[in-house]
Amino acid sequence: MSNTAAKSVVLVHGGFVDGSGWDGVYQILKKDGYDVTIVQNPTISLADDVAVTRRAIAAAPGNVILVGHSYGGVVVSEAGTDPKVAAVVYIAAFAPDAGESVSSLIANPPPGAPVPPILPPVDGFLMLDKEKFAASFAADVRPSLAAFMADSQVPWGVAALEGKVTAPAWKAKPSWYLVATDDRMIPPPAQRQMASRAKATTVEVPGSHAVSDPKAVASLIEQAAAGKN
Repeated sequence: MSNTAAKSVVLVHGGFVDGSGWDGVYQILKKDGYDVTIVQNPTISLADDVAVTRRAIAAAPGNVILVGHSYGGVVVSEAGTDPKVAAVVYIAAFAPDAGESVSSLIANPPPGAPVPPILPPVDGFLMLDKEKFAASFAADVRPSLAAFMADSQVPWGVAALEGKVTAPAWKAKPSWYLVATDDRMIPPPAQRQMASRAKATTVEVPGSHAVSDPKAVASLIEQAAAGKN
């Protein structure tokens, strides 16, 4: 890393999972000398998740590369306008514009796109069908880990799903985007459209919705940290 590069990375997870999904990426970034914070956002409401993320940004030393996976892309879009954030990185993530939410972005899926197996809400929270979790979310993750992910799901609040972004960070900060080409949660065409709209430096990597290629993810984050398009 150069002296001018950002040395802090803040990682924000998405819906149905917690920060442990970042483990492989965390290990690479730490080995390469970055200060890494993994946000454990409760995914109850967007406002709460943004507040948790902003506290992590404030506590991180120096400039920050802010990274969001899936719904975490909504969180970093809202929190990434913080002056300490040098760049925003989207990993198979939603990258909403002002006034958009996950709910609005998934309202009209592309024809033929797979439908995520989201169960009807219970007490205002969503879960994925455990039997269909691996195929939809983590098809290229080892079966025992995919089963663990299914059985340790974090209920995703409908209020988080409906939370609208006010001023998206990608309009003000350099952005990077990793498209997962085998994603069955967020259709790859939708990912490409959001990446293009954000004018993000984009890479495409084979893989499921899960952060299943930590090397590719860490490489893109390090490009963002170095300011390399």
